Amino acid sequence: MRRVGWLVGLTFLLPAGCAPAGQERVREYNADGLHLFAHGNYAHAAETFEAALALQPGDPDLLYNAARSHDRAGRAARAEELYNACLRHDANHAASRHGLAALMVRQGRRDEAVRATEEWLARAPRLSGPYALDGWLWHDAGDLPRAQARLQQALDLDPRDGHALVELALVYEALQRPERALVLYERALEQTPNQPEVAQRLQRLQAQGVKRPRPD
Repeated sequence: MRRVGWLVGLTFLLPAGCAPAGQERVREYNADGLHLFAHGNYAHAAETFEAALALQPGDPDLLYNAARSHDRAGRAARAEELYNACLRHDANHAASRHGLAALMVRQGRRDEAVRATEEWLARAPRLSGPYALDGWLWHDAGDLPRAQARLQQALDLDPRDGHALVELALVYEALQRPERALVLYERALEQTPNQPEVAQRLQRLQAQGVKRPRPD
């Protein structure tokens, strides 16, 4: 597992005059979409999130959830369209930035992904998100020291950055430092429990007898 992704919760900001029944329907669609995604039914999850978007257009988290589902279902063109729509509403939506960059890399568009990440870093140097994404790109390119440095910068800015926690754990695994990876996986799951791929990584390390590092 080199790429870890997850769906995000929703903030319900409905247009003025939207009936409570509409809000409840969006909640139902979202819950159904999360359930379908968790069980690997990505195509139907995408359709369900799209139905929610019809009731609440422009919601960044719904746009991301739909994009992620289309991405997993192999519908790259629609996924990219929705990732970009999300970023038009929220330019700092880290999950969409990561999803779009990963899609570009898979399509052989690494230079485009790097350029977009550098532009994000220039615009938002005090946010952890662009450093975490840059760290992922360096890890994907095989440069573990630069990846580690970037991811640590992200965590210095925000110790709770989920992308940085998971990606740095993956780097530590690659560096044969599983005890540090274990701690980071634990921290990531404490704040976002619904990450089955991360939970599997943690359980595998525990099954191998990996323990927390001893205090210095």
